[in-house]
Amino acid sequence: MGLCAAQGFRAQFWLLIGATFLGFLGIGTVLPSIAPHVRHDLGGSDQTVGFVIGSFSFIALVSRLFSGPLADRRGRKVAFLTGLFSCSVAGGIYLLPLGILGAYLGRMLQGFGEACLYTGAAAWVVEMAGIERSGQALGYLSSGIWGGISAGPVVGQWLGTFEHAAMMQVGAALAACAILFYIAEDYRPEDHPPRRRLMPVSLLAPGVAVGFVNVHYPVVAGFLILHLSRYGNAGPTAFSAYALAILLSRFFLGGLPDRINPGITYYGGITLMAFGLIAIAKGPGPMGAVLATALLGFGFSFPWSSVASTVLRQTPDGERGSVVGFLSAFFDLFVGISSFAAGTVAKKFGYSAAFVMSAAALGAAAVAGRYVFPEADIASPPEPVFETTR
Repeated sequence: MGLCAAQGFRAQFWLLIGATFLGFLGIGTVLPSIAPHVRHDLGGSDQTVGFVIGSFSFIALVSRLFSGPLADRRGRKVAFLTGLFSCSVAGGIYLLPLGILGAYLGRMLQGFGEACLYTGAAAWVVEMAGIERSGQALGYLSSGIWGGISAGPVVGQWLGTFEHAAMMQVGAALAACAILFYIAEDYRPEDHPPRRRLMPVSLLAPGVAVGFVNVHYPVVAGFLILHLSRYGNAGPTAFSAYALAILLSRFFLGGLPDRINPGITYYGGITLMAFGLIAIAKGPGPMGAVLATALLGFGFSFPWSSVASTVLRQTPDGERGSVVGFLSAFFDLFVGISSFAAGTVAKKFGYSAAFVMSAAALGAAAVAGRYVFPEADIASPPEPVFETTR
């Protein structure tokens, strides 16, 4: 079976991006209301709030190991629909009078749903666009995700109540399901897929590289506004510049790893990220803070697509879902660990130290990158990829 590399970005590709946007829009709509809902409506403690919110990441991490094989053995659409259905059920559970238990169940179903949704979507867009455009396809997909996550809180605030936000999550997931029924899937799973290792050794270096690149994310999400409040209070504007830079650069420049060697975009991206993080750590004024976070977001736009497109080019059709799941699991693992590490560092040494820690993690990402992008290959353009039939 040959996957049509010449399909390009036709209407069905954009429908798939739109369905992804709706899925993450629903998740983002509920996100800012969960903590107040648990704390005030359900009478939970601050510790309970932390556990409820954190349960999402733990379940998402474990679910990556399930969502990848699901996408490979049952199809990308099945994995995507499973994720959307889980998100829809999560929204419904939030509306039931289950107390704290309902909050836990909802967040865990959201974590499982996000894992399946992303894994199915990522493997699908790469195959729909053609593996030679994998970087650009993943860039467009990331734009849909960031667009949904960014617009979700705004929609949630506009809706006003947690119950309305939960209903929005149900509606957005069901609308995305309806769109998927109009999208044809070319991928056909093998009738008797071979047994594979739980964690291929070849994915260790790419996963570690992705993980260290994302160490900065919980630092930015947790401490950027607090840190910049001492230097002109530009935190909200700076965070918006960070998110907007990611959204725009992934949309308009996501294809760079396909046109030049992905090692160049990977190392160029982490270099810009390091400059941005060090500038933020120094405590710049409002204008400097906005420029530094925009530089950080711009640099952050390239490492994931550079690593993922490189690995996927070397991966057979029937294993791409599992590869996406494994790489995403490293993201969840490193973000979870660095969340605790950043809190400890910030408490003992101050907010600036947490940003320096993130910059240091990029040094480890650079070392891991040497095993993903051999030095001798960085000066060479990407090799052409030819689809095989089976």
